[in-house]
Amino acid sequence: MKRPRILLADDHTLVIEGLKRILDPEFELAGTVEDGLALLEAARDLEPDVILLDISMPLLNGIEAARRLRKSLPRTKLVFLTMHADRTYVAEAFRAGASAYLLKRSAVSELVFAIHEVLKGRYYVAPLVAKDLVDFFVESRASRRREPRPVSGDLTSRQRQILQLVAEGHSNKQIAGILKISIKTVEFHKSEIMKKLGLHTTAELTRYALAHGIVGT
Repeated sequence: MKRPRILLADDHTLVIEGLKRILDPEFELAGTVEDGLALLEAARDLEPDVILLDISMPLLNGIEAARRLRKSLPRTKLVFLTMHADRTYVAEAFRAGASAYLLKRSAVSELVFAIHEVLKGRYYVAPLVAKDLVDFFVESRASRRREPRPVSGDLTSRQRQILQLVAEGHSNKQIAGILKISIKTVEFHKSEIMKKLGLHTTAELTRYALAHGIVGT
């Protein structure tokens, strides 16, 4: 029987090597990448059955990458493996198209089980975060009518991407080169981001990105 093909996305070499050893007996490793933009390109070329990705990745965070992958590869299952246990990250991951969410401190057997579950069309949430996630959705439903939508949700996909790159310390020129757009376009988006978020400096943008999980520490 043909083994399911998995693409690994994590910017830590030791994590990648450890995952290879864990997954190799049961799955075919289609490839590895270290940043979000490389993930999009590799996923398009390889069309794996499962993508194992982190939230905090350079150039494009995992949640934004998942949003794009869900549109371009709707049949590929997305499994988040991350250190972020906060329920906001978990909720956003599933909204972006995740089929499973595990923590890097989860048991090895749990990861293998979760991958088999998503390949069967099911969902999986690590027990370490499951209860907190249920509480989050209950609270969200109760407060939805009286609380405004978080302003970060009003940013476009391109604006979230530029916000992450700004927070990672890239200059306007570097961002333009990475995204293959003009410097003026970068400046326009940066201005619009500041206007929407009510911020005025790059330092404030960076703090906002860190607080909202748009870029990792």
